[in-house]
Amino acid sequence: MEIKRDRMVFLGYGKYWRSDTILGLMPIEEERGPKRRTNVFVEGRAEPIIASRTEQSILEDMGASDAGFQVPALREAVTELLAALHELSPVLRRTLQQEHHFDVETWEQRLGELLRAPRAPESVNQNELFD
Repeated sequence: MEIKRDRMVFLGYGKYWRSDTILGLMPIEEERGPKRRTNVFVEGRAEPIIASRTEQSILEDMGASDAGFQVPALREAVTELLAALHELSPVLRRTLQQEHHFDVETWEQRLGELLRAPRAPESVNQNELFD
């Protein structure tokens, strides 16, 4: 992973640190909980900073491209667009469909599916594997 230089990385609860001065990340195993997820070792400090974010999320921010930071903005824009489409009157929906072949309901469904988190696969009963 290439660490992006001079990028401020959010460690949680108002803590930010420069990406290129973070030397190491170690998950907290004992007394782990809210506000206590990861020890962040940084240049110039003997003691680690305690971060409330996981080491994976910190790593992603350290190496994320500028495009990676656009994902939350895109999600917000799609959410706003979906809300605006939902507010269209039935008359306008029919006009858009008839005059411009734009099906508002289809787009509401597609955008809604994009926003939903991927579903976890259904668990399989192990006993059924041997029947």
